[in-house]
Amino acid sequence: MLTNHKIESKIMATKKLKLEFAPGCFDHFDGTQEELDEMVSEIQRMFENGDMEKLAKPIDLDDLSEEEAEILARAFENEVDPDKRNLQ
Repeated sequence: MLTNHKIESKIMATKKLKLEFAPGCFDHFDGTQEELDEMVSEIQRMFENGDMEKLAKPIDLDDLSEEEAEILARAFENEVDPDKRNLQ
C-alpha cells in the first residue's frame, strides 16, 4: 500500500522542478552585486545538484513564532501565479 509520503516521493521523482526567484526578492540584499551574484550561483548549484533537497527540513507550522508565521503568510499572499503575471 502506498502512503502519502511514498506518493509524494514518486511525484517528486518524476516531476522536473524549476527554480525561480520572485521579482524584487533581493531588493533588500545588503551586499555588493558580486556577493549577490555569488549567492544566487550557489543557490542555483545547490538546487541543480540536489543538495538543497538533501538539506531541507520540514517545518512544523505549530512551532513557528508569531513573527515567522506572519512572514510565511505574507510570502503566500505575494505568491504570483506564473500564468497571470504581467511582465514589464
